[in-house]
Parts: sequence; C-alpha cells; structure tokens
Amino acid sequence: MTETVASAFSAHTVEQVPIPAWPSDSTNIALLLWGTATEHGSTCAISERDVDTTYSELRSRAAEVAARLTADGVKPGDRVAVFLERGADAAAAFFGAVACGAIAINVNETLRPRQVEHILSHSSAAALISSAEMLARQPRPIESPARRYDMATMSGGDDSFAPVRRVGNDLAQIIYTSGSTGLPKGVTLMHSNLWSGVRAVSSYVRISSHDRIASLLPFSFDYGFNQLLCAVGAGATLVVERSPLPQQIVATLRAKEITVLPCVPPLWLQLVGTSTFRSACIPSLRAMTNTGGRVPVDAVRQLRAANPQAQLFLMYGLTEAFRATYLPPELVDAHPDSIGRAIPGTEIMVVREDLTPCEPGEVGELVQRGSTVAAGYWNDPETTALRFRPNPLRPKGSPDSERVVFSGDLVRRDANGLLYYVGRKDGLIKSLGYRISPDEIADVIYASGQVVEAVVGTVPDKVRGDSIVAYVVLREDGTAEAVHRFCRAELPTYLQPGKIEVRSELPRTSSGKFDVRAAQAAGDVQHASV
Repeated sequence: MTETVASAFSAHTVEQVPIPAWPSDSTNIALLLWGTATEHGSTCAISERDVDTTYSELRSRAAEVAARLTADGVKPGDRVAVFLERGADAAAAFFGAVACGAIAINVNETLRPRQVEHILSHSSAAALISSAEMLARQPRPIESPARRYDMATMSGGDDSFAPVRRVGNDLAQIIYTSGSTGLPKGVTLMHSNLWSGVRAVSSYVRISSHDRIASLLPFSFDYGFNQLLCAVGAGATLVVERSPLPQQIVATLRAKEITVLPCVPPLWLQLVGTSTFRSACIPSLRAMTNTGGRVPVDAVRQLRAANPQAQLFLMYGLTEAFRATYLPPELVDAHPDSIGRAIPGTEIMVVREDLTPCEPGEVGELVQRGSTVAAGYWNDPETTALRFRPNPLRPKGSPDSERVVFSGDLVRRDANGLLYYVGRKDGLIKSLGYRISPDEIADVIYASGQVVEAVVGTVPDKVRGDSIVAYVVLREDGTAEAVHRFCRAELPTYLQPGKIEVRSELPRTSSGKFDVRAAQAAGDVQHASV
C-alpha cells in the first residue's frame, strides 16, 4: 500500500512519487530492508565501482550475516562492530547485525588500530565484521577478543532468516563520535530513533524509488548513514563515490544521473570551487542537502546559481538526535544563513542558562525533544545525565520522565520562527571581553573572495584573553594581505583576526568537518600574515 505526494523535480515538472507504507517504529529497523526487498527486489540498491547490488541480493547477504551471528551465539543486545568500506558489504553487515537483535556499530573505515580497539573494548563488542583486505591495510593487527567474521565469505543465497522481534526502545545502534577532543563517546540510538529519523527526512526531501542518492560520507557519520536508510526505505539507489577529488565527484554526479546530493560544508566549498560544477547544471539533480555545519552565504548563492533547478535543503543536526531542523527550499534565497525549523515530529526549544525560554532574537542553547532523541551515551551515565535531562519547559506538575537533549549549540530564533546557528556553547571565543562566534568571522573571510576554505581558532593572549587566528586555503590569486584588508573594512576591531595562517589544506574530522584543533596543531604553515 502506498500513497502519492507531489514532488517538484524541477521548476517546470511535477511528478507523483510513492511514499512507502513502512512498519511502525516499534519494530526492528531491519524490516526496512526486508520490506523493500519484497517490493523492489530487482531494483539496484547500491551501485559502487560499476558493481550493482539489488535489494534482493542485499537482503540475502544480510540474512546470512544474521544467521551466522545467531548460530555462533550472538544474542539480542550484544554489540557487533562493522569495519568495512562504505558500500554494499557494510550495508549488509549492518542490517544483518540488527536483524539478529544485536546493536550495530559502524566503525569509520579511516580509523587506525588504536581507535578501533578503543571502540571494541568500550562497547564490549562480541563480534567484528570486516575483511582480510581491510585488516591487511592496518599498520598492525587489531587486538580484541571479539570474534572475527570476513564479509567476503557472506555470499548470500538463503532468505529464510526473519528479523527477530525488537521494540521501539530497544537499542539498535551505537554511533561513536569523531573523537577530535579525545577518545570518542558512543551515542546509543533506539530502533524508534532510526525509524523516526528516516521517516522525517524522507518526507520533506521526498525520497522515492526514482531517486539516485550520492553517498560521499562515511556510514559511521549519522548523516552519511541516513542516506543509506533513506535509500533503503524508499527503494532508491545509493551511488557510492569514494574519490575525494571534486572533479571525479562531479563526473560521477553526471555519469550516474544523481538526483539527490548530500554534502557537508567543506565538500560544498570544494564543489563550488570546481569549474565543471559551476559551469553547467547537473540536469538530473533535484535536491541538495547540507548538515554538519553552516555553508557560507556566498557559497549558498553559488550553489543556487549552479543548479537552479535543484532544491537546496539547509539542515542542522546532532548525533544525539539524528536530525533537528531544516529550512524549506523556498525560503533559502531570502534566508540563506538560517537552519530553518524543527523537522516533523520534533520540537526545538531555545533556552537561557536559567532554563527559561529565550525571546525572539535572543541567543540561547538549542534543546530538542521528540522521537529522534537518543537514549544517551554507552556506558557513560555521568555524561548522559549532563546532556539528556528533563524537559525544562514542561507544564508545571507534569512528570519529568521525558528526557530532552541539550545540544551545547547556541542559536537564536527570529520573529518568524526561523532558527539561526550562532556557535558552540563551549566554543565561543572570548576576546577583549566580547563573546564571539568563530562562524561570524569565517563568513566575512569567505566573503572576501580570497579563500576556498577557512576556519577560525584562537591562541592564548595575556591582553585579549583569546587572540583570533584564521587558518585559510587561498584561491590561486588570493593573498592573506587582501584578507586582512577586507576584514579591517568589514569587521570591528574586536572581531578581526590577529593572524592569518595560510595552509595547503585544512584538516578534517572523520565525518568530513573542519577540525579546528588539528588546524591549530598542524605545522604545514605556508606563511602567516599579522
């Protein structure tokens, strides 16, 4: 049973697209794949390196994973880590793990033994699904008592395994954060969280079986993983491109006729800096989505100019709540710096330090409630209690059993209800007595037209408190001196960078975001301008 909704695939064409009638969110998320394989079995589920895997083949391989794990004694609630390249193998391993009732962990494929061992140890993983090729790339063997499985031996062929019964508040997944500030924490997601997240995103982006979704981000990153879930939920095709080169990415977008393009800000900046992306639109492209940080306004304008036929969804999310807000595409041109409103099924509150609601225009912490809010952090009750707390705006006398998540992000809401990201609550720069958002400075640096990438950090200063430092990658004809001149003209003194360090590239976290701390520690300074 399906219902149809109108989906604008271009400015001139409206197509009716089917929305799947998924099971309720109180069931095993593995049924997302099992149901789609029944309805779209011959459709290509994942395309990678010119190898296509159909939904029937993907379910068959997942069923074999589940059967093998069950036969070896893996029980519901046990942890199963997946350490594989993004693609059909990793997807089958994930769905196989949750099908047998286990809690799945997608381990970032770029991690080294030390980080992988921490995740396996911290989660007490019972099993590690990887491949001989993947493990051979490591500089040393991974040490763990977890039982090893080689995904290459999971060829499929037996569809008899049916996903075990799970209810909505059973844990389905642990997502380990990037660990840029130390050892990563494990965010625990329930089956209901995953169902709610994929329903919400698929509804407003209008994902259908006609779509071909680009996969450029790791499955260990909640945004990258959501693209897999949305594709599987709708019977769409996920097209995996592993090249980091923007020219190759653009070539794939055209050759594979991509319809939905999800990126994070550093990747968008690379694409708008690529002539083949700017010079001609990608005719098949109907939707572009962003999260993981704010896209500079100038880049938003360039994205809209390059592909005016494609809707641009500016979003905000946090791992602890899967997704939080999106800006309807029809509002992007008028509000290119906004992160929009709450996604369906979610409420966003903006609160002061004393937990009272902020007035329009007032900066406060974003607090989220709803069905996408995670259960907490794995084996970390203290941090869980700090971030997942009773609803501060609940009616008096109501029970405090509901938990909301305090994001740690500062936002403001305008008179029309639109939200604007300001910065991290713990990441604001304090200089000369002012509280400063690094993004505010970075936006001006981008507007100078001299840089392709920029991130703002600080160094201690006895007089200022924090001295502002901008780390930039210049355009071919750009100069640090020109950036300084532009900042002096556009920014008050207290917002101006005290130093601009020119880099050949800016470091990123495992999820593709700019890594400020790594930029501060890096030693590849080409030159500095004071």
